[in-house]
Amino acid sequence: MIGRRTRSSIAIAATALTASLVLTACGGSSSAQSADGKLKVVASFYPMEYLAQQIGKEHVAVTDLTAAGVEPHDLELTAKQVATVQKSDAIIYLKGLQPTVDQAVGQSSAKYKIDATAASPLVDHHLDEGTEADGHQHEGPAGDPHIWLDPTRYAAIAKSVGDGFAKADPAHADDYRKNTEDLVGRLTTLDQEFRDGLKDAKSRTFVTSHAAFGYLADHYGLTQVAINGVDPESEPTPARLADVQKAAKDNGVTTIFFETLVSPKLADTVAKDLGLKTAVLDPLEGVKDPSKEDYLSVMKQNLANLQAALGATPAAPGATPTATGTPTS
Repeated sequence: MIGRRTRSSIAIAATALTASLVLTACGGSSSAQSADGKLKVVASFYPMEYLAQQIGKEHVAVTDLTAAGVEPHDLELTAKQVATVQKSDAIIYLKGLQPTVDQAVGQSSAKYKIDATAASPLVDHHLDEGTEADGHQHEGPAGDPHIWLDPTRYAAIAKSVGDGFAKADPAHADDYRKNTEDLVGRLTTLDQEFRDGLKDAKSRTFVTSHAAFGYLADHYGLTQVAINGVDPESEPTPARLADVQKAAKDNGVTTIFFETLVSPKLADTVAKDLGLKTAVLDPLEGVKDPSKEDYLSVMKQNLANLQAALGATPAAPGATPTATGTPTS
């Protein structure tokens, strides 16, 4: 059986070849801006798209390579998407998270390639990632990619995006800088809401199905106990499951968190075994309906759910915890 990385490499080569034919047929030219005068921006997945939209606003035309509601780790680009990357003016991506995107970016002639990890280097929060069903050791990014879940790190990335847009489109540089300042201000406020909202938590340990919250835990003095590794497809070993159950019992955990874009089956099983409830802690790798929710609203909901699970005093107006299960005996 071909490993996941090998399959990705084959798919990349095939789509790149097809994309080159598409570009040839279209003339392959890349103007400074699109026909409507907007900067052509490609974002690799939702957290990068959100920055592009908030900072670029009416001056940019943003294409998100990862559709709403799709788990981004295993994205395979179509030939049309590869062509879009190659013809873009600016690209915002997170190197190491999506191999097909990394290769497409490497082949692109775009002058402005904004890598989020350059503004906020990755830290290793990996657990034992286990093995795939075919026995191959599972591979992942060199570090934990979920840097956007720490609002201060996300703000640093926002500043790099604002600088990149200002260089790519000098005519609107002042607008990009103002929009960046506004967004950084909102992220600073969000950071303070988390600090205030978690400062009196009775417990500081939470259990989640996916080790996506290492940066958030580090920044707010919490301890993340994860069933799966940084990659949600990894399979926990029996020893890992035993460690999670022990940590939950030792720390008085009341809730097992799961996420929105992957199956909650494993979290449900662990919760049932321990007689605990389940709730959502969203890693914000994507949103199901961008018209109804965005980065800030989901993060505030995450805060409300953490407060409920950790016994903290609610401090986020308008957000209520969303438990989806009840204690199981």
